[in-house]
Amino acid sequence: MSATAFLSQPILVTESMNQRAAKVADHLVHNAQICRVGVESIHGQARWIDCGIKATGGIAAGLALARACLGDLADVNILPGYISGIDRPTVQVTTDHAVLSCLASQYAGWALSEGKFFAMGSGPMRAAACREDLIKSLNYSELSDRILGVLECRKSPPDAIIEKIAIDCRVSPDKLILMAAPTASIAGGIQVVARSVETALHKLVELQFDLSRIVSAQGWAPLPPVAADDMAAIGRTNDAVLYGATVILQITGKDNSESLTANQKIQDIAQLGMRLPSSASRDYGQPFIDIFKKYNYDFYKVDPALFAPARVIFENLDTGLTHEFGVLRPDLLKESFRLPS
Repeated sequence: MSATAFLSQPILVTESMNQRAAKVADHLVHNAQICRVGVESIHGQARWIDCGIKATGGIAAGLALARACLGDLADVNILPGYISGIDRPTVQVTTDHAVLSCLASQYAGWALSEGKFFAMGSGPMRAAACREDLIKSLNYSELSDRILGVLECRKSPPDAIIEKIAIDCRVSPDKLILMAAPTASIAGGIQVVARSVETALHKLVELQFDLSRIVSAQGWAPLPPVAADDMAAIGRTNDAVLYGATVILQITGKDNSESLTANQKIQDIAQLGMRLPSSASRDYGQPFIDIFKKYNYDFYKVDPALFAPARVIFENLDTGLTHEFGVLRPDLLKESFRLPS
């Protein structure tokens, strides 16, 4: 993706996302026993918070993990929900800073590898490192005295990874906080399913939508049962978003493109909406684990258009009109989650 300037003006916050997220981590550390997380120092005194690898973790750890991953600029809650009459908890995200919290922080865009270790890095450390074209396109970066990152993995990173993150984020290792949980854990499942809004925004980036039109956002998706292993969990958590997520975006501007130039046609909500939900993908219609197997477990071979919410609703604050696209697929959710039919 090219570094197109999706936002014409810099995004300003009075307190950096890294500082805000570090306070979330501090609260979790202070309540480590209650929240069932493990806390230790690794290379150079970097703080490692285990939310579900060796530690048990749980709901409180998952909510903190998701909130920190969003730079503490969004609320994350678990609410009652249903899948065709079957009770199923739902992870809800609400934010008035959707672009910043989701794209400059939550999106897992930093590949970290060393030897046999690999993890996708997310959280506000991405805004401090400012390595990715996506971050650069937002015209936003952070310089913070404490840095927080989130890893989805099964073990702590080697020293070389800690050193790399610290150098790229311009801090010493003792100023680095890393939170982690595997996908097949309570906390890991919550933080992944809390990405409903993020998937919608990232798809909008790919569609060249003007992100400055987004005022507020909310999204929710069903929380699947914890799977027996990470591969099965990847399938279930992806299905939760692809076939079960609803995202509402409050926007400004025109609903149609009648008065816009040819290169701005993508701002037409009707045209955009048809391409936005997961149903616009050629790979749509099967549980994600089956799609993943078809491509020999290579994420990069899966049609990128698939990674989007099942349903997206635009509420235009200027015109007062509402536009809805996509459809929920409870049949596929039941199959994926192994719920009673």
